[in-house]
Amino acid sequence: MMGSSVEFACLLLVVSTLGKNHLVFGGCSGKCCRGRDLSCETTDWRMDRVYGMCYCDEGCVRTKDCCFDYFTECPAQDCAVSDWSFWSGCAKPCQPSVRVRVRHVEQQPSNSGEPCPSLEQRSGCREYRDHQGGHCGHNSGPAFITSMEFGKGRPKHDNYGNPLDPGFCVEFTLESRTPHCTVENRPHTHWMRYITEGFKVCVACEPPAMRNNSGSCQGDGQESDKEAVLHWQAVGNYQCSGTWKKIQKTQQCNCPPQHSFIFI
Repeated sequence: MMGSSVEFACLLLVVSTLGKNHLVFGGCSGKCCRGRDLSCETTDWRMDRVYGMCYCDEGCVRTKDCCFDYFTECPAQDCAVSDWSFWSGCAKPCQPSVRVRVRHVEQQPSNSGEPCPSLEQRSGCREYRDHQGGHCGHNSGPAFITSMEFGKGRPKHDNYGNPLDPGFCVEFTLESRTPHCTVENRPHTHWMRYITEGFKVCVACEPPAMRNNSGSCQGDGQESDKEAVLHWQAVGNYQCSGTWKKIQKTQQCNCPPQHSFIFI
């Protein structure tokens, strides 16, 4: 009986000594690896309290065979990205087109950190000067509209620092829309989902969409009677279009954000 006790005590001493050695020298210190890497292994205590082969790669979190100190020695690093660049000019002048802004990765994710978000955004746009600086794009036709977010990037002053005309707002009742307005699932087309028949929408008319000589925007309905059915076209998805009827012209847009748009 005494011999068995001594043997057990010796076994505990050996295990304790091994455990101390492993706590000091084993584990994931200096061994963290990307992805699933079966060569990124060692022999130590696992997180499930089993002593044996364990891993220090990102994949061990999913397979549940990480070494005991994985999360201490290999902390998760989320992807870090820069701020958005300024918006580019429209891809094509004098017609509905798209503009782009980008950001870049400053730190790649590691150890199961959050993946990188989208690095590019697109938005519908329209410019009223050609490459030579001449005015263009004020021909008659349907109203070209986009989200109110686009207006935040428009200049509020002219080249001499004078404030531009703040413009006005036109309220419409939506009569119809094509099914394509809800089919597109790209970031710059999400706003089109809120174009719904029967709803009142507000559309801002501001420079440079506002014609200097007439104080109006293309398709705003100022020259039409109240019962006239007018046409609109969403910029960013040429298949999203429809009709509406003008309600009234106001100084400011008072619709909910999802039902507020802007002429371009």
